[in-house]
Amino acid sequence: MFHAEKWAKAFFAVSDNNADEVLFYLKIFVPQVKRIHGAFFGHSASAKLEKVLLESAGSAGIIETTPAALYAIRFVCLLVQKNCFKHIDLLLARIEQMLDEHKGILDITIEAASPPDSAFEEELAQMIREKTGAAEVKIKARVRPELLGGYLLRIGSFYVDASLKGQLEKLSADLNQAAKSAHGGV
Repeated sequence: MFHAEKWAKAFFAVSDNNADEVLFYLKIFVPQVKRIHGAFFGHSASAKLEKVLLESAGSAGIIETTPAALYAIRFVCLLVQKNCFKHIDLLLARIEQMLDEHKGILDITIEAASPPDSAFEEELAQMIREKTGAAEVKIKARVRPELLGGYLLRIGSFYVDASLKGQLEKLSADLNQAAKSAHGGV
């Protein structure tokens, strides 16, 4: 079982105050590694990968200018060595989430039948900043036509269903319950 939390904590322990920069370089190196076909893991695969990435970054002049690139390469190679690279997308999402938490940035997702306009998004972000004290609010919008209207709002594990579909489903359940009660609970 992969433990994204443990790996994310290891990432922060290694990158220390350079986490943003190391993450930047991870996002550069990860697609290169993903393009390699076939399964590879273990110490020898990791050593070969490190050599390739170091040569690639060295020829671009990256390694000489920042230790963050070297941290990113070694982190990717450790994931390969431990056969955990296949979970990189999950890990990158957790690292970004932890970075945002550290900076006081709140990620929210709004799902709506049609794309929300920017005025609504800004008003929503302002209200959430005021209510939560977040330094910044990042809004990810998803279009889900089946909601019919309104929106679903997710803030971490907090969930608000203000969709027309959700209201119709609740109304239907309430009517069914009332009908059962009226007929003696049948």
